[in-house]
Formats: sequence, C-alpha cells, structure tokens
Amino acid sequence: MSDSQPDPTRRFSDRVDDYVRYRPGYPAEVIDVLARETGLSEHAEIADVGSGTGISSELFLRNGNTVFGVEPNTAMREAAERLLAEYPRFHSVPARAEATTLPTASVDYVTAGQAFHWFDPQLARAEFARILRPGGWTVLLWNARQLESTPFLRDYDAMLERYGTDYRQVRHQHLDATRLRALFDGERGSAFQHRKLYNEQRFDFEGLRGRLLSSSYTPTASHPGYLPMLRELRRIFDEYAEGGSVAIQYDTDIYFGQIV
Repeated sequence: MSDSQPDPTRRFSDRVDDYVRYRPGYPAEVIDVLARETGLSEHAEIADVGSGTGISSELFLRNGNTVFGVEPNTAMREAAERLLAEYPRFHSVPARAEATTLPTASVDYVTAGQAFHWFDPQLARAEFARILRPGGWTVLLWNARQLESTPFLRDYDAMLERYGTDYRQVRHQHLDATRLRALFDGERGSAFQHRKLYNEQRFDFEGLRGRLLSSSYTPTASHPGYLPMLRELRRIFDEYAEGGSVAIQYDTDIYFGQIV
C-alpha cells in the first residue's frame, strides 16, 4: 500500500458518528431476492465481512440470522456493538476480510455491504472459500448513488469530483468487473448473478451535510477544500430543495454467487 493510499481499515475512524446517522440502509427486499435466488432462510449463519457500523448486519439480524460481524476498524466495530446490542445473534469479530479468524466451514453465507472494494480479491476469495460450508453463497451489496438521474444529483456529483480527495478512484473501484470475477470465479470468467433494487434517502440541509461528511473521500475540517465544499453544498441544496429536502437516489446492487 502506497503512502498516498490511506489504510482502508482506518479510513472511517473519524467519520463514525456521521456514518451511523446518515448512511443508507438496504431495502428489506434484499432478503426476498436472496431467499428466492439462493434459498436464504432465518437458519443461515452469516459472516458479514467489513461490517462497519452494522448496517448490513442488521438487515440479516432482522431476518433472524446469526451474524458474525467481521470488522478491523475499532471505532466502527465498537459502534456496531453498541447499535446491535439488542440482537443476541450478533457476534463481533475484530479481523480483516483476508483473515477472518472464523473456523473452517463455519458459515452458510459470506456477505459484504459497501466494503468489497477495500478487500484484496484473491486473498478474500481464498478466505471466503475456507469459511463457507459446502454449497455456501457469497453476497456483495452496494448502495450505488445515482449520478445523473436528477439535476441535484448531477451537481452533487460534480461537487465531489471537484472537492473529493480521492473520489474518482474510490468510485471507480466499486463495480470493477475484473475484481468481481477474481472473487467469484478466479480466472475462468463470470460466475455471479446481479439484481438491482431502488433505494432513496431524503435529507434536510443538516442531514445532507452529514451524509456528505460520512464519505471517506471528502476533505476534513483542516483541509483547504472543506469550507468551499460546504459552501457549494449549501448552494446546491438551496437551488434544488423542495419542501425543505432533497432526495439521494440509489441503485441497490446485489451480486451473488458460489465460490468454486
């Protein structure tokens, strides 16, 4: 890892509060898709890798699943432990995707919500194959913000292009087909399936500000681009808000397959 690329296990340490409050959850229909396509039931045991503050873990906990939340970032993992304390089936695991510390053949699903682009795909593939039971599934989830569906979202994305510290690199990593193939089917080609759902968040200005600052590629308060970015955010909000709020629209992408 180069000096110019911050350690992904620490990228969100100073953004946990905003992450908890303002990041989108996943539609409940994700469970329906996985039940129909993979046979997911409430009895399945799940390793949620890169579980962060527990957003994706909670989706499966609400379905009745046992979830092992594997997260190397201490601040995010501790936030998940607080937020998910009401779920006795949640188990917090301080580890990385490439070395989860979970027993061999111990889970039915490996999931990763908004996290796979931080993994080494070859090492993660080997680890997922190790911890999955025979016939197990790997599921990747992303809330992919729509970039051009409304004038507001076009201007919002242009603002990130201008002020984001490494926005372009991170955005282009999210849906990299080569990395997906490396995970699901090694060098033999694509062996995964893809489904898409609609998702949306509505924000007043303070909520929009929190959503912006929850992203690892936005400048922090000590950065010279921080205040200009917030002034541009205010301009965009004032131009496009209706009834005191704006909508961030997402495609919730579901990638799933069985690692051979």
